[in-house]
Amino acid sequence: MTRILATLAVAATTASPALATEHHVTIRGMAFHPSVIEAEIGDTVIFANADDLPHTATAIARGLDTAQARGGAFDTGMIDPAGSVAIRITRSGVVEFSCDYHPSMHGRIVAE
Repeated sequence: MTRILATLAVAATTASPALATEHHVTIRGMAFHPSVIEAEIGDTVIFANADDLPHTATAIARGLDTAQARGGAFDTGMIDPAGSVAIRITRSGVVEFSCDYHPSMHGRIVAE
């Protein structure tokens, strides 16, 4: 099982939670479970692929080019079957995400 740490920067704020929490998202049946994650700054979201196909969890930056979206975007890169990737929440806000390979797969992180 591979773990990679990426950073999620979702909108602007600088508050920090007292205790960080791990949120687990399982990719199974061509869907994210759960599809909505409520997190706090400092929390970690771990995406674990339980499907037989590779997937990604990639922030959707509607109306922004890649360079502009970097401040509020994340991309786990390819998550192989049985693999996992962790991202850390560093800012508050809402970010929608999908799988680059299977755009019908959607999710949302709500960070406070």
